[in-house]
Amino acid sequence: MLNEFYHSLSPIAFSIGSIDIRWYGLAYIFGFICAGFIMYFVAKHWKLNMTADDIFVTMVAVAFGLIIGARLFYVIFYNLPYYIEHPQSIIMFNEGGMSFHGGLVGAVLGGYLATKYLKLSFMTMADLAAIGAPIGLFFGRCANFINGELWGKPTDLPWGVIFETGGDIARHPSQLYEAILEGIVIFIVLICLAKKYPPRNRGTYIGTFLILYAVFRFCIEFVRVPDAQLGYLASFITMGQLLSLPVFIAGIIILIWSKKKALPQVGRLY
Repeated sequence: MLNEFYHSLSPIAFSIGSIDIRWYGLAYIFGFICAGFIMYFVAKHWKLNMTADDIFVTMVAVAFGLIIGARLFYVIFYNLPYYIEHPQSIIMFNEGGMSFHGGLVGAVLGGYLATKYLKLSFMTMADLAAIGAPIGLFFGRCANFINGELWGKPTDLPWGVIFETGGDIARHPSQLYEAILEGIVIFIVLICLAKKYPPRNRGTYIGTFLILYAVFRFCIEFVRVPDAQLGYLASFITMGQLLSLPVFIAGIIILIWSKKKALPQVGRLY
C-alpha cells in the first residue's frame, strides 16, 4: 500500500506558469513557519520577555545559516571532488544535496549572531528552537520520500517501496523512519518536557534534542543506503554516523553544563 501511495505522488506540488513549486522547497517554508509559531507559544508559556519580532528576526538568521551550512557541509563532506571540478554547481540548490549536520552548525551560528544583536539569551533561544526543529525535520524527510531520494536497503517487509532510482527492488522507506523518529518522537518528548513551569534549566532541551537526533540518525543509517559517491567509511560506518558522533557528544556536554550551572530560562538580557 505504501508503494502504491509513493507512486501516486509527484515532487512538484503545483506550477505557476513555467515555474514548478516543489514539495521540498515548501517543506522548508512550512518547517520554519511551524517552528516559529511553536517557539513563540512556548516562550509565552514560559513567560519570557520575548516578542514575536524577536522570534521572527532570529528565525530569519537561522534560516540563512541553516541553508548555507547544509549546502557547504554537503559539498565538503559528501562530494568535494565533484564540486572542485564543477564549482558553479555549488550554488545549484535545485540539484539537491543538503546536510543536516551542516544545517545544524549554520543554524547555531545564525541564531548566535541574532541573539547577540537582539540581546537575548542564546541558550534559551536554542532551547526554543530545539522544540520547534523536529517539525521541520518531519516535513523535510517527508519531502525526501516524495522525491524518492535517501532510500534504504532492500527489504521484503510489506511496507517496502520501489523507488525509481533504487532499481526494481523494494527498499526500506528510511526517509519515513527518520520523519517518525527525528520528527514526531523527538517533538513529543520535547513538547512534554516544555509543559513544565517554571521551565527546566537552560540547555536541557537543546541537549536532549542533540542526543536523541544523534542516536536515531546513527541507528537509521544501518538500513539507509549511504551516498553512492562515498559508500561506507572503514567498511562499516557511514558519513552520517560519523557526523552524528560529535552531535551526541555535544548534547551530553550541554546537559552536564545545564545541570551544573542550573541557569533559569530568560528572554531579553539587560
